[in-house]
Amino acid sequence: MLGRSPGFAAVVMLILAVGIGANTAIFSVVNAVILQPLPYKDSNRIVTIWDKGVRIDEGFRARQHFLFLRENNQVFESLGGHCGGLFYVSGIEKPH
Repeated sequence: MLGRSPGFAAVVMLILAVGIGANTAIFSVVNAVILQPLPYKDSNRIVTIWDKGVRIDEGFRARQHFLFLRENNQVFESLGGHCGGLFYVSGIEKPH
């Protein structure tokens, strides 16, 4: 059937090529981001501790919790802290 209708065959080949290309691209990203270990020594030992009781706008209180954890730590080799936030940037003017 493909030999009798070359237009149909070309469309099928194009669809297969796009599908295989998209699959390869997605796997490459997933492999690099999720499947490969982090580029740190003993990256399988990195853990995250969340303090769900502190909102982003209460950064000072979150800092006090982090300092308490760091000073009383008897489990982890070292601790690092981060207090995230949302930032809005528009144009070239000063950010709000």
